[in-house]
Amino acid sequence: MMPLDPMQYGPTVAQLLRDRRLPELGPGRPNQSAQSELLALSHASIAAGRPIRDPAMLDCCRAGLWLWHDFLDESHSVSQSIDTPSGSYWHGIMHRREPDYGNAKYWFRRVGDHPIFVPLAQGCAELVREHQQASARQLDAAVRRLGESDHWDPFRFTDLCERVANGKSLSDEICREMARIEWELLFDYCYWQGVDIPK
Repeated sequence: MMPLDPMQYGPTVAQLLRDRRLPELGPGRPNQSAQSELLALSHASIAAGRPIRDPAMLDCCRAGLWLWHDFLDESHSVSQSIDTPSGSYWHGIMHRREPDYGNAKYWFRRVGDHPIFVPLAQGCAELVREHQQASARQLDAAVRRLGESDHWDPFRFTDLCERVANGKSLSDEICREMARIEWELLFDYCYWQGVDIPK
């Protein structure tokens, strides 16, 4: 799967996504160097001159950017006020990272069948194939099941993250790679739903 190109979202978002890294599965440590940029985010700065179509989707982008920099409380403040499937998705990811796995599943149930689930399953299947080819070590059965599905299962992934956190799975790196694919696809979806592309 091709990595996300931050430049397509304009300079403000590109600056906040300048460090390509793997997201934490747990809370992480807030990136204080990005806090002032995050506080200055507005619909206009996220849209980068494009007409705004859906402000709630740009709020989803704000929630995602706070989460990318490990500010879970700030991300939660934004996502909990967005009563849409995508808002619930960001809310669920935040609780999964907290970690509060039961609460995460509650919010994932409110997501329903999200438009990114099929491309996310495809991206993770490709990732699993790459890991299987590159490693002599057998992948965790739960990872293999995620890689064999043609539709993303946020509940199964939440269970896997819990197993990793409790030391019952050695799949930390591949789970973080899956979480990055999930973040990128969800952010990209929210962004392009939030703005109009001039004809």
